[in-house]
Amino acid sequence: MIKNYFKTAWRNIWKNKFFSAINIFGLAVGMAACIVITLFVYYEKSFDNLHTKNIYRLNEVQKFEGMGASQKVALSMFPMGPTLKTDFPEIKNFTRVRWQQKFPLNNGLKRVYMPQVFFVDSVFLKMFDFKLLRGDRATALLKPRIVLLTEDAAKRMFGNDDPIGKTVTNYGQDTITYSVTGILANVPKNSQLQFDCLFSFSSIYKKWMFTNWGGNWLNTYLELAPGTNIAALEKKFPAYLEKYKGKDGPKNYELFLLSLKDVHANSADIGLDYINYQKFDKHITNLFTVIGIIVLVIACINFINLSTARSSERAKEVGVRKSIGAGRFQLAMQFLGETVLLSLIALAFACIFVSLAIPFINSLSQRDISLPLHDNNMLIGVVLISTVLVGIISGIYPALFLSSFQPIKVLKGALATAGGNKVPLRNILVVGQFTSAVILMIATVLVIRQLKFMQKKDPGFNRDQIVNVPLGLIPQNKYDLFKQELLSNSIIQGVTASQDILGSHLDQTGISFKLGDSPLRQLTSTLLVVDNNYLDLYKIKLLMGKNFSTDTSAVWKQYIINEALAKELLKDHKGKNMESLLGQRFGFDSLGVITGIAKDFNFNSLHYKIETLFLVNGKGFNQMSVKINGGRAKDAVAFIQSTWQKEFPGIPFEYQFLDDHFKEVYSVDNQVSTVVSILAGLIIIISCLGLFGLASYSAEKRIKEIGVRKVLGASVQNIVMLLSGHFVKLVLIANVIAWPIAFYAMSKWLQDFAYRIDISWWVFGIAGFTSLVIAFATVSFQAIKAAVANPVKSLRSE
Repeated sequence: MIKNYFKTAWRNIWKNKFFSAINIFGLAVGMAACIVITLFVYYEKSFDNLHTKNIYRLNEVQKFEGMGASQKVALSMFPMGPTLKTDFPEIKNFTRVRWQQKFPLNNGLKRVYMPQVFFVDSVFLKMFDFKLLRGDRATALLKPRIVLLTEDAAKRMFGNDDPIGKTVTNYGQDTITYSVTGILANVPKNSQLQFDCLFSFSSIYKKWMFTNWGGNWLNTYLELAPGTNIAALEKKFPAYLEKYKGKDGPKNYELFLLSLKDVHANSADIGLDYINYQKFDKHITNLFTVIGIIVLVIACINFINLSTARSSERAKEVGVRKSIGAGRFQLAMQFLGETVLLSLIALAFACIFVSLAIPFINSLSQRDISLPLHDNNMLIGVVLISTVLVGIISGIYPALFLSSFQPIKVLKGALATAGGNKVPLRNILVVGQFTSAVILMIATVLVIRQLKFMQKKDPGFNRDQIVNVPLGLIPQNKYDLFKQELLSNSIIQGVTASQDILGSHLDQTGISFKLGDSPLRQLTSTLLVVDNNYLDLYKIKLLMGKNFSTDTSAVWKQYIINEALAKELLKDHKGKNMESLLGQRFGFDSLGVITGIAKDFNFNSLHYKIETLFLVNGKGFNQMSVKINGGRAKDAVAFIQSTWQKEFPGIPFEYQFLDDHFKEVYSVDNQVSTVVSILAGLIIIISCLGLFGLASYSAEKRIKEIGVRKVLGASVQNIVMLLSGHFVKLVLIANVIAWPIAFYAMSKWLQDFAYRIDISWWVFGIAGFTSLVIAFATVSFQAIKAAVANPVKSLRSE
């Protein structure tokens, strides 16, 4: 019987090729979108599933005097791990992680720069389940001066030789030789912790670390006992802070825990999160999921609409089958069989679409997503079951509708055949389709406008034709020589340096301030250590005072503050103006003074308001900024590289244009914009396919009516308006529903940006006009085809 159902289903699909093709293509596109999003979500959800222990990351909320707002950070203090374990029985174990990037290791004369290495406590491999291929988990990190290499790192250092027992050396501030005691499997891409080597933390212990209750420079991970009440444990932390940091501890800090499996997707609001690889906000993942489901639902709506619209063609079939004994259940099963078969055919095309789309998705998301046709039986099973369910959901209403026909009525021709424009459910479904399409059209326009606004808004400094070069371990005196070498060429217009690159999350630090005879005030502000010509190269406007002196005796003694910090410093000194701050004591010691006040500039992402900031002319820079001749960019980069290789042979040269860095800052926003645009386009295409099918069927069923109207003098325009008017009304209703929903949703989204666009009325007008034009063009194609047909042919049978 089932075989017969599918045979009949295939015949019906083949017989109605046009409508079957619309349904299959629409379902295939909807399924492909859902499969791609499912693969993306599956990949995101798989982060850190490798680890089985009950691990949490310790995080801080910092709320110091002088900060514009409190901030959550992923960092913690060196003594916190051991003291937390001692004070709280719920904490079974801890490990600290300190990272270093581009870490140089020598094997004899061979030097390799490891992209990222971790210094960890001895229990790291007891807590985390990274695969150890060779070595003992219990002792591999127990002693100082020990290193574990990943497979790739071992191959880079030793080639095909056995690395166990061999040594590698790091020539840094302290020259340390490490013994290789184990080999790890390469870290999977879906791990927030990415490293090439693990070093024992005890190798770099210093006395000051054990009592350093002020520096936040590492991550702390805690293994908790099963069943630990997290909220109850966190309530004990204020007393812990007061115990070790005094009464100001709870005032300046809060501690909170985040499950390891939540860190990747649930820490969008946590800053200084340096080793959270490919951090991605779960709310964006959820948004993609919702839109993907909407695309699939709209494809299912197409099927329901076309199936019920064509009900009159199947009516006589139902009547004949019922009259010879077929029951309603049998008929319903036959119609469901057709939709399931159609869904399975659509799935085959969807897999082709997905295979074509995955390289683009991986390029856009920087992920390593694949279509697991062979190696993930569970996911394949879910897709197949979901496909069958899509077929059943799409076909359940048409099956029940068609199988409910009474044989006497349909065989007498009593079933209405007027094309279906009066069917309320069909109208509701079409309105639903276009409501979704219009909402996403509005969202796409506003997202793109916001991104362009962020890219074009004047940040308060010049970032054109600036090349950033990481300095790494380059000593200060060598930077000075390198700078002079670069400036000797006319294609280099300026060279400066800083501790951090603009657009990154800058560090905050405590400083002191004294205005005249007032008491000394301690506060916290964002810090940027810079070369003396930094403001000149970046064209940061100085409102008052003077720029940094070139006199080396002024290093670490001159400070330039921004307007936000000036206002903060004056809040307790009513009647004083900004100029009164010039020459006042400020900084890390009694010798520092404020020499200038700079106009506020956006040193961070435009997601955030401008915070308090001071710049100090210091030493020990991490980033060099080179202003180049824009007309000779290639030559300038080549010159910088050749000069670097001459001055620092063997040290890899890296660079990045500042504009490209800011593209990375807004990369997630760009990804959201692209994905929403694509999904909006898919919804419009699928909705138009459905509208095209309904218009085709409507024109086909009203062909004699059109013929009569033409004989009576109706023009082509009259016929087109007759057939198109109803669908245009539905799209207008969809706009009325979509506009307030889109306005509310986008208002909420824009609240995440400190600097944002206004929602203009014309965006809604354009979306409405575009949707009407698309709908009218889609319907008019069939309407014009029917209107220009020869009425003699359609009336010949009368």
